[in-house]
Amino acid sequence: MTHPNADVIRSGYEAFGRGDIPAVLAVFNDDIVWHVGGRNLVSGDYHGHDGVIAFFTKLMEVSGGTFKLDVHDITASDGHQIAIVDLTAERDGRPYEGNSVHVWHLADGKVAEFRAIPVDPYLDDEFWS
Repeated sequence: MTHPNADVIRSGYEAFGRGDIPAVLAVFNDDIVWHVGGRNLVSGDYHGHDGVIAFFTKLMEVSGGTFKLDVHDITASDGHQIAIVDLTAERDGRPYEGNSVHVWHLADGKVAEFRAIPVDPYLDDEFWS
């Protein structure tokens, strides 16, 4: 039996994979805080639904719409949820294959905070810069 918080996170990833951004935003608090580590074009802190949409837009613009992620595993507790993801993209003919750990925090059944932690931050900075 999976933890109900894992189901919330999984539904968000599934909606993102379908390109259903309204369904993605439906699992987020209005005042979500979205953290992306690194020193590159997509890193930074994004706030609220508008901030998350700005991040998604920037991610797709920089990758020419090629960004995709595949969820390897999700584990969850009442406090936090962890997803291990494989990422792919292409930029100016250069392929990208990376891995990341996503840390989620839910409050009242919706995502309040997200943090992306790349396994190889140098690879991410090189590709996304």
